[in-house]
Amino acid sequence: MSFEPRDAPYPELKNSHTMAHTGRPWTDFKPPPSAPVWAAVEGLGRYYILLAAIELDVFDALQRLGPSSAEDVAADVGAAVEHLRSLLDGVVALELLDQFNDVYELNDTARRYLVSDGPATMAELIAVATGPHDNWTRLAETVRSGRPSMPIENDPAAFYVPLVEGTFTTMFRCATRADLKIRYSARSAPLVLDLGAGGAPWAIAILKACPEGRAVINDLDGVLPVAQAKTLEHEVADRCEFRPGDFHTVTLEVDHYDIVVLGHICRTEGEAGARSLITRAFATLKPGGTLILADYFVDVERKFNPHAVIMGTTMMASTERGFCFTHQQFSEWIREAGFGQLRLVEPIGFQQSFVAVKPR
Repeated sequence: MSFEPRDAPYPELKNSHTMAHTGRPWTDFKPPPSAPVWAAVEGLGRYYILLAAIELDVFDALQRLGPSSAEDVAADVGAAVEHLRSLLDGVVALELLDQFNDVYELNDTARRYLVSDGPATMAELIAVATGPHDNWTRLAETVRSGRPSMPIENDPAAFYVPLVEGTFTTMFRCATRADLKIRYSARSAPLVLDLGAGGAPWAIAILKACPEGRAVINDLDGVLPVAQAKTLEHEVADRCEFRPGDFHTVTLEVDHYDIVVLGHICRTEGEAGARSLITRAFATLKPGGTLILADYFVDVERKFNPHAVIMGTTMMASTERGFCFTHQQFSEWIREAGFGQLRLVEPIGFQQSFVAVKPR
């Protein structure tokens, strides 16, 4: 009777790896851990644990209540106690809450990013950051056909309105801190063009730093009300013109603007669309004007910046043309459009922007 030796399927779950004897003479072989596979398998559950906690108002409830039992939190949010306890334990396992002696409380990460009024809240972003959820269940078919079954272009306002509302806090913090690198506040009265502006975080940040500045803010009809509301909230609306339309075709003045912002829109457009937007920006800028192009940029090997790489896959899964591109590709496209003095800045972590100048 022959015997085929087998090692443990999940060796990293044991105190020590099970060794398999191979070759003559026998040598010990340590099998690779299955942790990367389990991380992918658990990814779906991890996301929906966090999403459910956001939808149930768990983080805001713990902010109101302070350290609390599962019973107290369940009564506050209107949930079944044992089911909520299981959810809370899952959130603790994600290191997004603390728990001691069956008392749950916010940790520093939750206070900053997950309560609705946190200084860098991502609470509204969680539900929309992945794109339409059903597209992920059809990802294999999207890869076969080259087109998602439900591209966000079918109803852009329905997707982009909650997205730009959810990303505003992070983008505004990035745009505000970018002044330390770009020094737009040194300009006396800049005229800004913010294409595909969403909630207009860049235009608002620049106008707040430049009391005499003005801005033309562009986006689709259904999205532009978000920018109108945000500029009112930040008390700069009286210095803004709101110009609806597709950023590829909307009428724009030539040699007219001091600053043009392409904020996280190029990756939705594919290579041809991204290059066209850069070319439009060049044409609309005055000589000496500045381009700010913010996006997620993939490293040249497409593996050392997983955040941008996964964002690229997200764009592929949800848009008709979208992909993320490398720093090298964008720098080449920006230079080919005619820009000079090109540099890359990172005002906050994972938020990078190319800055370039139209020659005089």
